[in-house]
Amino acid sequence: MKLPVNAQQPEPDAGNADLTPAVALLIEGAEPFDLKTSARTVAMAELRRLLGAWRRHEPGARLGEDPEELHQLRVTARRIDAVLGLFKRQLPIALVRARKPTKAVLRSLGAARDLDVQLSELADYCAHLPQEERAAGEPLRALLASERTRARARMVRGLDSEATRRWLETLAHATGADPGEANGADPALIVMPERVRRRFRKLRKSVRRLRPKSSMEEYHLVRRRAKQLRYATECGAIAFGKPADDLLRALRRLQDRLGAHQDACMAQERLAAIATDPASGLPPSTLFLMGRLAEHYAHVTTQTRRTLARTWRKVRGKRWKALRARLGELYDSAEAASGPHAGTGGLAPTAIAPAEATTFAGQPPEPDARPLKH
Repeated sequence: MKLPVNAQQPEPDAGNADLTPAVALLIEGAEPFDLKTSARTVAMAELRRLLGAWRRHEPGARLGEDPEELHQLRVTARRIDAVLGLFKRQLPIALVRARKPTKAVLRSLGAARDLDVQLSELADYCAHLPQEERAAGEPLRALLASERTRARARMVRGLDSEATRRWLETLAHATGADPGEANGADPALIVMPERVRRRFRKLRKSVRRLRPKSSMEEYHLVRRRAKQLRYATECGAIAFGKPADDLLRALRRLQDRLGAHQDACMAQERLAAIATDPASGLPPSTLFLMGRLAEHYAHVTTQTRRTLARTWRKVRGKRWKALRARLGELYDSAEAASGPHAGTGGLAPTAIAPAEATTFAGQPPEPDARPLKH
């Protein structure tokens, strides 16, 4: 039984690892899978696709002429990490162990990418200033560009390191080898709905903890969990259909707002560090401009916090409820086709902790999340 794919989707951009939700449904290499397709098969196919994306974007990221290439390389590494986490019970041990070096690769890419973002935002901010005030931003731009050069040198050394090359070889070898069976034989449409629901619960929990004076780290946790839910949903979007596409659009808006918040917080921290460093040697006019820029970033963070509750309601409301219903239908169909206890690693449901149980049938509706107290 082939599951339906949404008709008349836009043409995929195979080179873009950070696809819009509608395009994500038909990304290159994604094919409709039936009720008995194993979770490991889906995971391996996605990892092979992501390795292809890595090979496309790594040369451009190294060259550094187009910041988008580094962005796409970083997103690709994030998605690899997400797949390794999503299917950790179904993947061979070599891939499970590859998750730790994946995070090290992400750290090496992050510093250079953050400076790309800050240089771009500085250019946008100065572009709207009068000519004489714009000149005050040049010393800051030069300082950030110098930091970016050093960060990129560290990044390239990281990409050339034995650890990173070994990481890529592990991914390529494991995804090209005979995967075997074990828990990897669990049907994808039993495993994936449970994982998506679990990631939604984690996101909802982190959102509920937010308060007006919550730290940057607490907001960043919400952003990370929104990404985890988004990536998990995209892995199965070709089967989940329109409810997944609708939720992904809302998740993207939430992620974008939280991303602007994170970028603004990090930029404020960097500006404060530069302003208090006697070795920076910046002229008074540049320091004055930096103060105004810090105020701009403070406004961005305030606006994000004020509007986050409304953005979250778009995620947790009818869009999530529609996807949750679709996940239940797919789970029940896959369970009926696969027999009892499928997707539990051979354990009876009673052997699974209640919070981790994968059974969908007969579950009461999840309560709506409490509104953010902003």
